[in-house]
Amino acid sequence: MGVTPYRIESARLVLRCYDPEDTPLLKDAVDRSLEHLRPWMDWTPDAPESLDDVYERLRRFRAEYDRDENWIMGAFSADESCIVGGTGLHPRGGDDSREIGYWIAADAVRQGYATELTAVLTRVGFEKLGLERVDLQIVPKNLPSQGVARKLGFVHEATLRRRLPPRANEPERLDAMVFTLLREEYEQAPWRDAYPYEAYDALGRPV
Repeated sequence: MGVTPYRIESARLVLRCYDPEDTPLLKDAVDRSLEHLRPWMDWTPDAPESLDDVYERLRRFRAEYDRDENWIMGAFSADESCIVGGTGLHPRGGDDSREIGYWIAADAVRQGYATELTAVLTRVGFEKLGLERVDLQIVPKNLPSQGVARKLGFVHEATLRRRLPPRANEPERLDAMVFTLLREEYEQAPWRDAYPYEAYDALGRPV
């Protein structure tokens, strides 16, 4: 399996490993999106966090990335002046598989960013990492994310009961719909050329 790129440039986004210096940008993106994120993201804080708390989180994200344990990325605007969301390739499905997770800031929804970053990371997974499968886990109430999965040809394989931690105002664990795209399905996907990208390693070399 190949090495996950540190930086991926798509038509409108820069997807890259967080640096601790991104702390103010991430805090701003989450702070302006708290109510929007609470139904979907179990990590959403109850109130705006301190810069120190966000800084420590980004140090942990970077360490996990460097150790090839988990690949959490920011989704930045093309000029990297703001964070429009977050994403990542997570090793939750075993060998030759990654799961894509994402969130979009409240003021950046309905602009196609979720589809764009999911498509690009799917391409990276199959083309750069040699994966056999890419997964998405989606809360059943999250109809827009289901739309992203289906638009890109992901197949709903199963709904896993009480798979996910509770969210705000949800005392019970939540079900997870598992959508999967296999390598042979990806190779027939008609959307690939619509989502070009360039990928780079930590030294800025193309991969």
